[in-house]
Amino acid sequence: MSKLTPFLWFDDNLEDALAFYTSVFEDSEVMEVSRTGDATTDPIFSATFRILGQELRAINGGPHFRFTEAISLFVDCGDQAEVDYLWERLTEGGQPSQCGWLRDRFGLSWQIIPRRLMELLGDPDPAAAARVQEAMLRMGRIDIAALEAARAELV
Repeated sequence: MSKLTPFLWFDDNLEDALAFYTSVFEDSEVMEVSRTGDATTDPIFSATFRILGQELRAINGGPHFRFTEAISLFVDCGDQAEVDYLWERLTEGGQPSQCGWLRDRFGLSWQIIPRRLMELLGDPDPAAAARVQEAMLRMGRIDIAALEAARAELV
């Protein structure tokens, strides 16, 4: 267990969130739950779960606090297929945003970013990197082919 674990506050929908996240991510599991009373029928009070190897803790805290874009979960995607799959699943009932960001149905912000974007933004040719950045700024879901085309453009 890491000494540093993200802790998420849900508005009485933690059980739904756990079911959703474990259905989206293959490498995920609910590790522990505690309930407010009866261990089988009462709502979940808190939980520990894992997504893509990252342990998270969460609480059913009620409506007092909301998620904001100030904190997001960044997913390093290996290819366009992974970007597309996660984008589609996580925006179900949520809201797409710009530059690979989205909010899921629980209000949690995610960055669904292909590894290739980071490589292209680090291009040794500053003009090519700038074209990639400009293309990215016009995107919602990140499109690797469009980024590659922007990099290759002649000025």
